[in-house]
Amino acid sequence: MATYKKLLERLLSGRSDANIRFDDLRNLLVLLGFEERSRGSHHIFVKSGIEDMINLQKEGHMAKPYQVRQVRAVITQYGLEQGGNN
Repeated sequence: MATYKKLLERLLSGRSDANIRFDDLRNLLVLLGFEERSRGSHHIFVKSGIEDMINLQKEGHMAKPYQVRQVRAVITQYGLEQGGNN
């Protein structure tokens, strides 16, 4: 996995939405304190204090670009870019 800080910087920059690995994005959400539930091909992430639910699906080994944008929106909206378990 890419380092947490580098991956978070790439995600927040918005320049490589199509080049983020699914497993890296998944691990980043777990590091940010999200709980993961899987149902079939859907990976659902929820976190206490955050109204938005994140639903990810693999596209090969990469995350889907629109889902990367959704994750970025949640991270910035709730100030999670400061890292850790906010």
